[in-house]
Amino acid sequence: QVQLVESGGGLVQPGGSLRLSCAASGSIFSTAVMGWYRQAPGKTREQVAAITSDGFTTYADFVQGRFTISRDNAKNTVDLQMNSLKPEDTRVYYCNADDRVIGGPEADYWGQGTQVTVSS
Repeated sequence: QVQLVESGGGLVQPGGSLRLSCAASGSIFSTAVMGWYRQAPGKTREQVAAITSDGFTTYADFVQGRFTISRDNAKNTVDLQMNSLKPEDTRVYYCNADDRVIGGPEADYWGQGTQVTVSS
């Protein structure tokens, strides 16, 4: 059974920083593409950043240069360092583990989400 548990969300002022962390249990971490997504009420979920098992990263255009994704394969964790936060970054942030290449179409897992609010 794969479980993803996020932590690190909260309230921060514009221009501030937060670090989100996701701890994964289960056997898929070594092969899964790990990602962070975000969603506003009534909006579709959008990808923020992703990192492959060998460290290749991708970022959405709206976070380029501000956010950094990293993973520790020994600890089964993936982090998202968020700097220069803007009010429009206010969303619920979700951790994702995509292991569908190895595990098939059902091997796509989500955490429960953590709220990030950027406001003065």
